[in-house]
Amino acid sequence: MALFAGIMLAWSPVSVAETKIKVGVYHFPPVASVGPDGKPTGLLGDLLEELVQIHGDISFRVVHTSPKRRFLDFDAKLYDVMIFECPDWDWRDKEVSISRPLLVDEDFYVALRKPGRDLSFFDDLPSHTIAAISGYHYRFAGYETDHSVLEQKFRIEFSDNHSRNLKLIKVDRPSVAEVAIVSHSYLQMHLAGHPEDRDTLLISDKPDQRYQLAIIARKDGTPSADEILTLLSPLIKNGRYQRLVEKWGLRLPAGFPTGDEAP
Repeated sequence: MALFAGIMLAWSPVSVAETKIKVGVYHFPPVASVGPDGKPTGLLGDLLEELVQIHGDISFRVVHTSPKRRFLDFDAKLYDVMIFECPDWDWRDKEVSISRPLLVDEDFYVALRKPGRDLSFFDDLPSHTIAAISGYHYRFAGYETDHSVLEQKFRIEFSDNHSRNLKLIKVDRPSVAEVAIVSHSYLQMHLAGHPEDRDTLLISDKPDQRYQLAIIARKDGTPSADEILTLLSPLIKNGRYQRLVEKWGLRLPAGFPTGDEAP
């Protein structure tokens, strides 16, 4: 799937007093996205604001990428670091360093609730039309992201956001989309704003996948994954990072360090 959200950073010392970090973002709400004004939103937006406040010698510039383009941009060295990305999403074969996990989330199947339809509806996913986000990695698809390959195996509709996919489900057009795959954190955010959908939507009780999101950096590059983690350390120690994570309906990994245990 869905960086990240992802966050991509390219480290470039400008002077002794300032380090400029180029931040790339793809649509991965509520972890990260880019607003109409070009500024990052979600957990990423809050986190960058906090980092600027505590590290006066750092500045950020946002660069918008996409789920499909993020690997091409990495290979082209347009950025060197990604925060909030799952290493299992086509990163293992690249020359990268990986931090400890910073977040956990999971994806669920969503359909329209109808008389006689229960959770067994999700047992045979290939028999249904599927709404998915282009460039996201899904377990049911073997983490394949190539459109032509996926279209040979599934009846699949690609879009660029969860909101559109949920709307396709709610308008009840089985020929277009019967099942959407949506992250737990986004579902909670959607249902908080649309409580009526709790009775409208049928949500699977088993996830498509569970994933841990970490910092990924170019191997032997600067900054390294651990150096970015060190920048976050003050926010982890004082509990601010945990509060930001919870604000966006996200979760910390089991055993994540806090207080004096923070990196």
